[in-house]
Amino acid sequence: MALPQSRACWQQLISQSLCTPEDLALQLNVSGPEIRRVVDKYPLRINPYALELIRGGSAAVRRQFVPDPAELQPDGLSDPDPLCEAVQSPVPGLIHRYPDRVLFLVSGQCAVYCRHCMRKRQVADSETVSPDTINAGIDYISRTSSVREVILSGGDPLMIDDSRLFAILEAVGRINHVEIIRIHTRMPGMLPRRITPELTRGLARFNPLYVNIQFNHPDELTREAIEACGRLAGAGIPLGSQTVLLAGVNDNPTTMICLMRKLLAARVRPYYLHHPDPVEATAHFRVPVETGLAIVEALRGNIAGMGVPQYVIDLPGGGGKVPLQPQYVIQRSDQELTVYNFEKKRYKYPL
Repeated sequence: MALPQSRACWQQLISQSLCTPEDLALQLNVSGPEIRRVVDKYPLRINPYALELIRGGSAAVRRQFVPDPAELQPDGLSDPDPLCEAVQSPVPGLIHRYPDRVLFLVSGQCAVYCRHCMRKRQVADSETVSPDTINAGIDYISRTSSVREVILSGGDPLMIDDSRLFAILEAVGRINHVEIIRIHTRMPGMLPRRITPELTRGLARFNPLYVNIQFNHPDELTREAIEACGRLAGAGIPLGSQTVLLAGVNDNPTTMICLMRKLLAARVRPYYLHHPDPVEATAHFRVPVETGLAIVEALRGNIAGMGVPQYVIDLPGGGGKVPLQPQYVIQRSDQELTVYNFEKKRYKYPL
């Protein structure tokens, strides 16, 4: 790398990212015509911080970001937008699925490009977000009084510079009926240097503001990532984690229990465990729903309740998120329930 990470600002680190098959071949000894075809269709970005995690031996991080020929194989998933985000977009760059909240796309870029991305169809699409789409989104929010919550997403909202980010937050915050703003990001885990004191002080001005971070594996909670989360939490910004259940990354109870414990220690509340969406070119990441239910069942009793995220599926066709839970009720009568607990012991509960 041209600059040691310890001396490089976050923008410089982004500029040093692996983005071509030649970069992959040179840095990770990954090459071949299939890899080139994958990258030609689905862009590549691995920043130097993520690259060091991969070089350090994290197979979980590698699987999430290194292109895989499986992305081009027929997998039965032919829809790039199964959640119907385009249909539920009243203006470009804004998705209005639930009555009281909107998803506002304010960036088309990320610090790393996840191979499992639910918006894989839009990765690095320069037309997804522009000053015109941002202005149109703010205008829509301002004239739609049912919107109480605005979620900044993308891409990654923290890929835009502080001044532009704060300008968007200020514009949204001035809308009287907007009560809460949320930011969805991977930056604390995949480019912790982005969480600067200046950014943190600026974000703290927009109360109530919540930040949800995608953490998928314990390897992502490095000292630097924990410090970045600490800066945000220390500024009074509530943090949540939106973990994606991924085959070969975290699809077992041991990994997930470790992840949730590390999140709590880092002051990040586990929020959602997302079942992977049925997005084209991501079938190799999908797992049976039964796997997710078994993991949730293993979490209960092995970790405090505040460390157990909601396990959710996002319904194809734009139906929204639905929580799934293990079925603890074995039998029901008019007088009582028969249930089992985390130790598989049976108990009677009077009605």
